[in-house]
Amino acid sequence: MENMKTSLEKIRIPRKGVPLNIQIITTMGMMLCGFVLGVLQKWMDGSPNHIFPVVMQQLDIRNFFGRLAIWILLATSISVYSKSPLRASINTFCFLISMLSGYYLYCNYVLGFLPRTYMMIWIVISCISFFVAYICWYAKGEGILSVIISSGIMGVLFAQAFSLTKGFYVYNLMEVIVWIIGVMILRRKPKEFAVELALSIVAAFLYQLVIPYWG
Repeated sequence: MENMKTSLEKIRIPRKGVPLNIQIITTMGMMLCGFVLGVLQKWMDGSPNHIFPVVMQQLDIRNFFGRLAIWILLATSISVYSKSPLRASINTFCFLISMLSGYYLYCNYVLGFLPRTYMMIWIVISCISFFVAYICWYAKGEGILSVIISSGIMGVLFAQAFSLTKGFYVYNLMEVIVWIIGVMILRRKPKEFAVELALSIVAAFLYQLVIPYWG
């Protein structure tokens, strides 16, 4: 166990000494943000398109928050900027489960329906995110394992933005913006960055072979 801890700290060293009250406030902030975004997402989804500004209609903002890319980006951002892999797991899970709470409470009490099957699927995904976030925290570290992890994240975002298996074209402009932000967050030294980008394209291609685009 000690050897594993030493190996992981060679990739990235957790920040120690963060006061407990700061950790609690941070997690509560994540929960509040998640809840508000969940309510906002369902409100937008259930509102007529014409009430939104033309630019939002053209960018398809209503449906944007119902697709995966933005939530992958937000979860990744929470993970990599947390102080430790455990904090990444806790903060990401709390954010996502709070987002689902806001979303489905709005469904139930405002819109009058509750899609239980979809809700359970997303709850399971949120639980899995606890473990995935722990791994993603190391994407901002050093070494080949860190490059592979960050390449995988960038690859999934790339796969949400561009088609690779059925001709190359853009799925949605907003997903392209999300991918660019993801690249900026996970950027690294020039040589490593070149490898990271190359591996991310391979990861995106494999992702689309296994999971066809459905956003």
